Amino acid sequence: MGVLPLQSHDKKGKLYIVGTGPGDLLHITPRALKALAEADCVIGNGIYLDLVMPVIAGKEVIRSSMGREVERASRALDLARDRTVAMVSGGDAGVYGMASIVLEVAERSGSTVEIEVVPGITASLSAAARLGSPLSGDYVTISLSDLLTPLEEIERRLDLAFQMGVPVVLYNPRSRGRPHNLEVAIEIARRHLPEETPVGVVRNAYRDGEERLITTLGEFDEHIGFVDMHSIVFVGGEETRIWRNEVDARGIITPRGYHRKYVY
Repeated sequence: MGVLPLQSHDKKGKLYIVGTGPGDLLHITPRALKALAEADCVIGNGIYLDLVMPVIAGKEVIRSSMGREVERASRALDLARDRTVAMVSGGDAGVYGMASIVLEVAERSGSTVEIEVVPGITASLSAAARLGSPLSGDYVTISLSDLLTPLEEIERRLDLAFQMGVPVVLYNPRSRGRPHNLEVAIEIARRHLPEETPVGVVRNAYRDGEERLITTLGEFDEHIGFVDMHSIVFVGGEETRIWRNEVDARGIITPRGYHRKYVY
């Protein structure tokens, strides 16, 4: 009788990087819910953990604060060597989220942990739905946070984006630490766009305290205090217009061009 190999009792771990969408559990994908259900441990920023707490009750939860993204990524990879771990990231984890830093840390550390990125609804799409259809065709997203990107580079990108004449979505528009970056962006927009260009702001999309604002580039200065870090700002393109229907609903639409091809 031959010698039987020793059985390994090591559990192979896995790390899910889960995009939780805008925050309302109705807008988290079934795949994300399944990943959270499979996880032994859930790690993330406290803001996003609180939003999904109803579906992770009873699991080990590790809270991490803003500014500790590299530490959080390393911790998650360590935990996932022999456990199933879910890292939560608001919106879509691959859009200004945690996916890139986790993959970078895994690459540099030589980690062999299995990683799966689970997509979510990014902020530009969830907020756009609250305005109507401002992003019907091509558009640009730019973050105004200069924590990782120099402000000079952000300004260069803004200048190029507004020259394109397509809608521009501004993430991380205004905070106490950088209250003037949005003013800079609006000033650049005015170099290339007329003052009647629609501007929309959605704050706390699909969360408690949701509010929205629809104005124009020329009138935006008087509303700038409405904007905070929980807001997404939409600056319209050349064809974007404010839309109204018979019951006085108001929104923003960027036509795709059907009116040029079909009669309706």
